[in-house]
Amino acid sequence: MSPIDPRTSKNFDPRLFFSYARELGHGGALGIDYVAHGPDWVELGLDYDERLIGVVATGIIASGPIISLMDMATSMAIWVKINRFRPQATLDLRIDYLRPAVPGRKIVGRGECYRITTHVGFVRGLAHDGDRNDPVAHVSGTFMFTDAG
Repeated sequence: MSPIDPRTSKNFDPRLFFSYARELGHGGALGIDYVAHGPDWVELGLDYDERLIGVVATGIIASGPIISLMDMATSMAIWVKINRFRPQATLDLRIDYLRPAVPGRKIVGRGECYRITTHVGFVRGLAHDGDRNDPVAHVSGTFMFTDAG
């Protein structure tokens, strides 16, 4: 682990931040991993794990871990866009489930930040289990900054 604290670095590195946060947060407990990022987006992955199944007979991952995956991916997309960590709270996160994830497959969540104002970051994204053109869920949301900026 780098001696640089990813929460205070002037150049936000989502891979470094996630390696730090994974040790402390519920993302690590769920098994969420960093996948990739760009100038205004982040992709995180959720490996299939029987501990995350909702109804055991179905083998389908419950909605809670997918919500957590998308909350993390979209919030990190804001930090990537502004190139720094900034404390924030989820103001609204709407998730439209389009279909159940296929049992046994990894779920990839991609969050994109498309607008920043003084107090709010606007995000959208999707979760898929292998084919971006056949998403499991779409999300849209807002995050409110909790500091003075």
